[in-house]
Amino acid sequence: MSGRNAMLDDALVEAREQYAAARPASAAQHAAALAVMPGGNTRSVLFHGPFPFTAEKGEGCLLTDIDGHRVVSMIGEFTAGLFGHSHPAIRAAVLRALDGGVNLTAHNRFEGRFAELVCARFPSVERVRFTNSGTEANLLALATATIATGRKTIMGFDGGYHGGLMTFAGGGNPINVPHKTVVAPYNDVEAALAMARAHAPDLAAIILEPMLGGGGCIPATPAFLKALRDVATETGAVLIFDEVMTSRLAPGGLQEATGVMPDMTTLGKYIGGGMSFGAFGGRESLMAIFDPRRPDAIPHAGTFNNNTLTMSAGIAALSEIYTPDVAVTHNANGDALRDALNALARKHGVPMLVTGRGSMMAFHFGHAVPRSAAEANAMNQPLKELLFLDLLDRGFYIARRGMIALSLAVGAEERQGFLAAMDDLLEIRADLIRAAVG
Repeated sequence: MSGRNAMLDDALVEAREQYAAARPASAAQHAAALAVMPGGNTRSVLFHGPFPFTAEKGEGCLLTDIDGHRVVSMIGEFTAGLFGHSHPAIRAAVLRALDGGVNLTAHNRFEGRFAELVCARFPSVERVRFTNSGTEANLLALATATIATGRKTIMGFDGGYHGGLMTFAGGGNPINVPHKTVVAPYNDVEAALAMARAHAPDLAAIILEPMLGGGGCIPATPAFLKALRDVATETGAVLIFDEVMTSRLAPGGLQEATGVMPDMTTLGKYIGGGMSFGAFGGRESLMAIFDPRRPDAIPHAGTFNNNTLTMSAGIAALSEIYTPDVAVTHNANGDALRDALNALARKHGVPMLVTGRGSMMAFHFGHAVPRSAAEANAMNQPLKELLFLDLLDRGFYIARRGMIALSLAVGAEERQGFLAAMDDLLEIRADLIRAAVG
């Protein structure tokens, strides 16, 4: 074992022990859950060693665990928690829905208004249908593409995440829905064009996140997005932008910000006000296959697609809270935070890079800005765990994989506190980081 790895290993052991010693109630809760859930877990991304902590309550951007630790959440439910843990307008919207009753087994007065707001907000969405998650939205968008084109092949990108049943991280996932897929490298124009043209006769859809989310908050280059738009038109494939995460990064999502229009868009996360939500939409000609007035209509079921709680909360989310002006300001605050974090890395002379756009960002430890998930994964991963534990110890909660998604509740005071914590952390860990990265 090299000296630099031994130094990092020792620091990780110490940080894990300190974490565990401070959380006996979470340890007991996890031990009990092991008896009834595999790994004591029902959502893989939340698991981390030595055991995950258990949250007791949340208010604003503050999260309290069952051991009494209070931390600022900088991960915002992986972009779904844009409004914080207790926004009064969301609470009021949910109560309005409850006053009228849940599980109405009928159309309700909220869904049409919510659909109007979604279509008005995102340029490519002429017609929309709702689902219960981004996962469902992506699967239904892909099904739409295969039906509309009469083709079967789906082209995705390494590191792309399109829900629990369609992910291309590490090349794929054994539980993916069995579409016929081909996977190209992200941000590689020549490779993507070559693959699309090679599969053109059977290419139904090209699906991508216009900025990788779980893949490391890596934005697609303008040239890459334009090339995919052009080759989709050339081959007759349906271009799908998965904006489940990225739609928050500009008033009309990254499609508006980049000027590249997909044929279909998938949405989810925050748009339902923090409730379980997904949506898929696009050109009227594509979405018309779901029109139940047609004799050849494709059925689209889902007991909770139009549940009153989500519909009402979604109306509040888009019309009362996350207005276009708020979206611009919030993402400018995120850009400023990311710039300040990179400035701290330069100040301390450490090979730490923060990528992203607006209110979404991710830490990487290496010397060159990653352009793809593969490049990000090749960078030092154990340092991300140490960063995660060090920040928890200082009262800030980021994703174990190094991701941040700012909620509106994270204000200037919290952002400055986070920068101060990072400044202190980098001062202490600078030698270790430099040694670990090499």
